[in-house]
Amino acid sequence: MAVTALSKPSGSEPEVRTAAGVLRGTREAGLAVFRGVTFAEPPVGALRFAAPRPARGWDGVRPAVAFGPPPPQSGVLGTAQETAGDDWLTLNVWTPEPDPAAGLPVMVWVPGGAYVIGDSGLPEYDAGHLAGNGTVVVSLNYRLGVEGFAQIDGAPANRGLLDQVAALQWVRDNIRVFGGDPDQVTVSGQSAGGGSVAALLAMPRAAGLFRRAVAQSVPGTFFSPELAADIAAACAAELGLRPTVPDLAAVAPARLPAAGDAVSAEMARRRECWGRITHRPIPFAPVVDGDVLPSTPWRALAAGAARDVALLVGHTRDEHRLFSLIDGVLGQVTREQTDTALHLLAPGPDGARRYREAFPAASDEELYELVNADWLFRMPSLHLAEAQIAGGGQAHLYELTWPAPGAGGGLGACHGLDVPLVFGNLTSGRPALLIGDPPSPAAEELSARIRGAWTDFAAHGDPGWPAYDARRRLTRLFDTPSTISAYPEEASRLLWRDHTFPALPLLTR
Repeated sequence: MAVTALSKPSGSEPEVRTAAGVLRGTREAGLAVFRGVTFAEPPVGALRFAAPRPARGWDGVRPAVAFGPPPPQSGVLGTAQETAGDDWLTLNVWTPEPDPAAGLPVMVWVPGGAYVIGDSGLPEYDAGHLAGNGTVVVSLNYRLGVEGFAQIDGAPANRGLLDQVAALQWVRDNIRVFGGDPDQVTVSGQSAGGGSVAALLAMPRAAGLFRRAVAQSVPGTFFSPELAADIAAACAAELGLRPTVPDLAAVAPARLPAAGDAVSAEMARRRECWGRITHRPIPFAPVVDGDVLPSTPWRALAAGAARDVALLVGHTRDEHRLFSLIDGVLGQVTREQTDTALHLLAPGPDGARRYREAFPAASDEELYELVNADWLFRMPSLHLAEAQIAGGGQAHLYELTWPAPGAGGGLGACHGLDVPLVFGNLTSGRPALLIGDPPSPAAEELSARIRGAWTDFAAHGDPGWPAYDARRRLTRLFDTPSTISAYPEEASRLLWRDHTFPALPLLTR
């Protein structure tokens, strides 16, 4: 169904006619904002654990002024909240002008959160500053944890990724009426959102839905079906059930995250069968099921799956330091903890020895931080760029090296620091605590530079520095001042050069 413009209503409330019906938003700081827009039917009842279904149409004018309820999610980090309703599959749009003739570039943001938490309504994802650069910005919710990623008998794999595809299809069919160009869509995300972007690049169902991609801090965790099924069985066993649609559909959605949290809390006991993911722990991730996700992103991109999609990818320098703080080991990592991390995570049978030889002056804590950061985020992000150019595509690489001044100034360029800088929300949301209060002029300037690079990339495919190649390896280092140099983590790159980031296997039962 075609979308059409409406004459501007009297007053300040903008209206648009989407394929499903008319929406009325709000005006804020010169932007038109539409919140809580349903892009798929609530995945409950007969649709529980099913692939998303397009949203039904409606008559009259539907208000789009409040964020939709977040999907049920983990309470491990104190993020779980009461879900008012089951309309989890919603998105939000910020636009400079809801005019079909505007033809503005579009950025679609996929929130992160280890595939177990995530809410596009959080203040750190307010897109007013990004949209103020002349870009239509869309943020979305998708199913998490057991609902979105558990390998359940009778259900399609990767339902959370299928939700993201459904949102991108909604963007294709409707974004023009909001002032966006459906042929100039950039999908973007950080952490699990970055992993989702990497997966979307490899998914046939997502082909043609976006022209560019921004993947920030891509996690290297993709599961084999056998590993995912074993974890799902453990989650179901927490409830005395089997990992089947009939069994789990009888459980209220709000109860399922607790089962995942219980399995996560006991993962170290399953190290012999689940391997590396027990170290973090990571109970959910995209599943390389051979259908929804035919292969890992690195393999798919190297084979040319996304050669027509421009890629901007990178990571922070000190990716793991925030997790060390959360785990209570920052500043007190022991030799035993370092040896365990090196044994589990370093690539190859002699990886631990090679790490110590590559970083002879590093303390145990520094080695612990390095191998955790390399395994989980830094090397997967680098390898995504290398796979993209190996497959005939183009990639731009960056590293955020600016140390966070907030939280006592001891976290360095840690995981999540890029989020407030990209969105320009330096005083609102949890990640803003990393920036310091009040934000320094240097932080404001760096945020403006990063924000400009991201929106320039969305508009033209050029963030402002040369594309990455295997010879020069030119990388933008975001700092004060920012520079361009060869990729700085050369020792780590060489250690991981031959690693392929395969789907993680089930080791034993």
